[in-house]
Amino acid sequence: MNPVWLTAFLDFPAERFERGVAFWQAVTATTLSPSRGQTGEFATLVPGDGDAFLRVQRVGDGPARVHLDVHRAGQDFEIRRSPGGFVFCEVHKGESVRPKPVTWPGGHTSLVDQISLDIPAGRFDEECAFWAGQTGWELRDGSRPEFRVLVRPAGMPLRILLQRVDEPDGPVRAHLDLATTDRAAETGRHVALGATVVGHGPRWTVLRDPVGLPYCVTDRDPETGLLP
Repeated sequence: MNPVWLTAFLDFPAERFERGVAFWQAVTATTLSPSRGQTGEFATLVPGDGDAFLRVQRVGDGPARVHLDVHRAGQDFEIRRSPGGFVFCEVHKGESVRPKPVTWPGGHTSLVDQISLDIPAGRFDEECAFWAGQTGWELRDGSRPEFRVLVRPAGMPLRILLQRVDEPDGPVRAHLDLATTDRAAETGRHVALGATVVGHGPRWTVLRDPVGLPYCVTDRDPETGLLP
């Protein structure tokens, strides 16, 4: 059964949890739900409109990271790994209304709208086939030779980008991407909130949040997720 919703989890080490959550609240203009879980380790970033698709988790140690929840109707909770070792969760049916992009002072808009799976070259074809099978979404070539994309159904909050990285082998990782109508303005906003610019591409800027989590700001349209 195909997913009915996707949720991205930001997993922060305990000692940096509050700093990471505060940054992503400010970046996304969300509010923090009451904590839940046995030790209060989970919370949701609640958007101003639409349904939530970003959540945070306090973890014991290790670097900050991103994992994915795949929501299916009638699904029991199950922790899984892709062939390349990317941890994700199969969970029950989720929300249904994709939030609108946020409009910032100055008039530009932005939205977290994509999870990029960063896949070593030796695992790339296997991971692409796996995720196409998991989602039932059409697999297409992306805007560059190292990219493939899964065609997101209408209303789904997150796109899935499959990115081939230079390492021949190793674990699959993930990062989040924001789409924006003004990359320079959006990048400046993030830097003012404590992010660090790591590098630039032709259509994206790579940043690192204050607790070390990498992510990108891209030129894609926040409404459609596509390049203009």
